[in-house]
Amino acid sequence: MPTVRVIGRGRAGRSLATALGRAGWGIGGLLGRDNDVTGAAEGIDLLVLAVPDAAVADVARAVHPVASTVVAHLAGSLGLDVLAPHERRAAIHPLVALPDAELGAVRLTGGAWFAVAGDPLARAVVDALGGRSFTVDDERRAAYHAAAVIASNHLVALLAQVERVAAVAGVPLEAYLDLVRATVENVAVLGPAAALTGPAARGDETTIARHLEALPEEERVLYEVLADACRRLAAWKS
Repeated sequence: MPTVRVIGRGRAGRSLATALGRAGWGIGGLLGRDNDVTGAAEGIDLLVLAVPDAAVADVARAVHPVASTVVAHLAGSLGLDVLAPHERRAAIHPLVALPDAELGAVRLTGGAWFAVAGDPLARAVVDALGGRSFTVDDERRAAYHAAAVIASNHLVALLAQVERVAAVAGVPLEAYLDLVRATVENVAVLGPAAALTGPAARGDETTIARHLEALPEEERVLYEVLADACRRLAAWKS
């Protein structure tokens, strides 16, 4: 089996190292900020740079190139150019949330999607983890990653608004989560346009106005922006 070494002891790096170790890959170490990474590419098949996006290029330059070793990063928005001067380069971005190393390792081996690019060893990583992959070219990676942020981070921010507004009515967030899950399932089955329901979808501007009157002032801008997005989606599907 191939051998991997990871630079970066954060959640992503530890999650991937744990998952690949369980999949039978040899683990050549987990390096951190206090380690000399000059020779990190020696004696292994894959070196993963699991470091913040802004640090990838600097860390890659600090590693002495080894012609037979693939150097990869986990950054969703970066292309392969940041991995210079290494000849064999790859990008492996797991499209999952990795809140801690243990749960992250479980999610990485649960049929996760990965955005890959570059050397074929990237797909070998995904195959070893039992995942699914798609290729994103360098010039499209920023758009790909923006969609990932909307799907995860922006959704969390939206649910935080649900929690705040629900509190005005004295209702806990938990009461809305089944609705959220069902909505996501509807999108999975029907697609976003067909899954859209609610006042904006049916042109009920009176109800929308009533909502805005009831909302705290600081919550109205986000509601109005999303209501307008719903109007556009409803007009598109019709």
